[in-house]
Amino acid sequence: MVMGKMKLLCVVLGILLLMIPMAKSQTNDRKLETKQVLRSLGGQAAKPLFRDPVYDGAADPVICWNRREKKWFMFYTNRRANAPDTAGVTWVHGTRIGIAESSDGGATWNYRGTADIDYGQGEYTHWAPEVIEHDGAYHMYLTFVPGIFENWSHPRDIIHLTSSDLLKWKYQSTLKLSSDRCIDACVMRLPDGAWRMWYNNEVDHKSIYYADSPDLYNWTDRGKAVGERPGEGPKVFRWKERYWMIVDVWKGLGVYSSDDCLTWKRQERNLVEDPGKGPGDQVEGRHADVVVSDGRAYLFYFTHPGRANPGPDDSYEQRRSLIQVVELEYKDGHLACDRDKPTHILLKSPDGEN
Repeated sequence: MVMGKMKLLCVVLGILLLMIPMAKSQTNDRKLETKQVLRSLGGQAAKPLFRDPVYDGAADPVICWNRREKKWFMFYTNRRANAPDTAGVTWVHGTRIGIAESSDGGATWNYRGTADIDYGQGEYTHWAPEVIEHDGAYHMYLTFVPGIFENWSHPRDIIHLTSSDLLKWKYQSTLKLSSDRCIDACVMRLPDGAWRMWYNNEVDHKSIYYADSPDLYNWTDRGKAVGERPGEGPKVFRWKERYWMIVDVWKGLGVYSSDDCLTWKRQERNLVEDPGKGPGDQVEGRHADVVVSDGRAYLFYFTHPGRANPGPDDSYEQRRSLIQVVELEYKDGHLACDRDKPTHILLKSPDGEN
């Protein structure tokens, strides 16, 4: 009986000894598979994604691929958040467009400098750039304010600039749009090859208007696109076989969808309205860009992190702003996102080079 039990025990131990390396191999295989999946999803985005090292006032981001340097460029409004003795809203004026760059598909960004724009004399302000590439040339549609002002009651136009390298920009024209207070251009090509611009007409209760162009140089204003509630910073993109418009409504980002880029239906729930939990993300998200890459869509937005805690309106903590990113999700015909979930990002070049 004892010998039988001993034989049985030896058999069981033998089987266990054979299973241990198999289990280790399976564990290693699972770890390798997990690493491969994460690698295919891209690097984990920094949180916050980017802070401007000069004024700490990065806002209104827009992302563009630099074909010459094989890097992603981020252009942004650079508010003077840390500037002393700035009465009223002068700290939001007197800005130049900042540039950050990424060599790892958008997970990390480094400060590059400011855009060299040959327009404006004396005191002036540059806001909210839109940057696109077409036929080897880059086009910027920039909000230009002819001064540094203490309040918002002053003219502002959208100007057109071009560049061959995304660094030095040449003035082309000032667009004739619906009023003398137009800001926040967004430009997209339509299926017929023409171009459409959406922008904020501040005179008409901050409604979103649009204009059309056959060539990016000559524009015809078409009137109101969306206006049942005020908003700014429109961003239009195509994803999941639909057109989407995201608008900063100061309670997160409002979402509209369309089949034809003319008739827009509002989504009930805003994006990034509820505060997140991550560093610099505990307030609502503001003026955003969306990049669609390899079937995935990424929302780049800015926050005023100091506004999570009450304080003087003119304090540095209330003014400072930074850039965040989150991947968009498509659920039952609506857009959603989870800003507290780690964002793995891999922006691929339009040429398929990375």
